[in-house]
Amino acid sequence: MTTITFYKTDGYYYGFEEQGHTGFAESGEDILCSALSAMTMLLINTIEISYASTVDYTIDEKTTDIRLIAKSALPKYESDVKKQYAVSGLIQAYFYQLMDLVEEYYDYLDVKEIEREI
Repeated sequence: MTTITFYKTDGYYYGFEEQGHTGFAESGEDILCSALSAMTMLLINTIEISYASTVDYTIDEKTTDIRLIAKSALPKYESDVKKQYAVSGLIQAYFYQLMDLVEEYYDYLDVKEIEREI
């Protein structure tokens, strides 16, 4: 099972951790794992390139664990309000997309959110 924990503070989503293999299918054939990887990389690239913001992330290829923190989603790190909302909104959209996936893949995916200060 893959567990994804989203971080937010004062209503702003600013990061997440993904841990574990989904176990939906064999490695290389797991469409759920592929979807998670594609969505995560889209998010990273969008924040870095389209929003010209720094995103700190680590990807452990061996364990498939991923950790992402985008400080630009938070007012105390980013003065451009539009950029804050764009970055936080993108992470929030990922959260809701995954919540939709949980409805069908609840045996393979767990998604939660926690309030956490940086």
